[in-house]
Amino acid sequence: MLDPIIAFFQRVFAAIGRGIGMVVAWLLWPFLAAHGWYRDRSWIIKGPILALLILLVMVYGQFIYRTQVWHAFDPAFAQAYKFEERTVPAGAPLPDQANRCQDSAIVMMSAALTDQNVNQNAWVSSTLLYKLGFFGVDWDNTPFMDNKASFQRGVNQVVRRTGIQLADNLGRVRGTSGINNDLQDARGNIQFDEGTWYFGTDPFGFKTPTPSYYRAAVESWNRFNTTLANCEAVFDIRSDNLLQLLDGMASDLGNTSDILRRRSEEYNAGWFDTRADDRFWFAYGQLYAQYAILQATRADFGEVIRERNLTAIWTELERQLQGALRIQPAIISNGSEDGWIMPTHLATMGFYILRVRSNMVEIRAILDR
Repeated sequence: MLDPIIAFFQRVFAAIGRGIGMVVAWLLWPFLAAHGWYRDRSWIIKGPILALLILLVMVYGQFIYRTQVWHAFDPAFAQAYKFEERTVPAGAPLPDQANRCQDSAIVMMSAALTDQNVNQNAWVSSTLLYKLGFFGVDWDNTPFMDNKASFQRGVNQVVRRTGIQLADNLGRVRGTSGINNDLQDARGNIQFDEGTWYFGTDPFGFKTPTPSYYRAAVESWNRFNTTLANCEAVFDIRSDNLLQLLDGMASDLGNTSDILRRRSEEYNAGWFDTRADDRFWFAYGQLYAQYAILQATRADFGEVIRERNLTAIWTELERQLQGALRIQPAIISNGSEDGWIMPTHLATMGFYILRVRSNMVEIRAILDR
């Protein structure tokens, strides 16, 4: 009685096996044909082809390593600097040390974040293979190789915003002093285009690549901090400067939250949304950098935070950032919010961003009174 049923399933599995075999044969046929052609050629032809294949393997192996291995990635890396042990604000004379002042933790974190991007890691966005894409398709439009680049751009977006605030407000006494040259140089260099390689077509010719400009910004920030530590520069820790710094961060988070919301609402493709990963990791990079900058800000503006009774809400702000940075899924999914199979990582990240932004807005309101 069971023989017809068993025979039916045998035919079904045999048909599936033949189908899989045909697909595998179709995929392997070009390689087998190339192997047959290559085998019959002389070494005058085979030698250059073999060298080219070895070169491609080495180049793409390096590209995969650069995009998949993240050096010095640690959301809590700023804690190693022990900013909580500082007793005086940035720019103030250090007790019991003649002609020595406290350097800026914000400047230090701006340099450290950029150093992570371009010295401890390769700056992915300006590498040749990343710019060439996947058979002409932008890597950002694929689910491969773009997570680190998106993360780096998120970090850099925060550092750029901070660089502007340092040059225009924090590194000068408004109305009575000029812009510090080192901070001005750093601001200009960190604003440089994120995707410039050694050669380009617009305009046509050789160029200085993006990482060189960002490394120059790191050097300028370090020079400023050395000058500040020697009491030869100023760092203005007025409450309105802190307000403007937070206002810029909150504005950026509002924009990112809107990007995540629109992607989450318009593309519910779950694990198959090829742009969900770069949206997620850009937002993650923003929060990663803001968490470091805000820990530094707490050290530089310690007096203002205590005088305005902001300690409790600032601690809550950092706690919300810590919660967001614990979200590190292996595969980013952009499922529907009421789905039960595919999660919605974009909506989750957007939720945390709004909570962080809410804390910033509350602090800003207190400072604005």
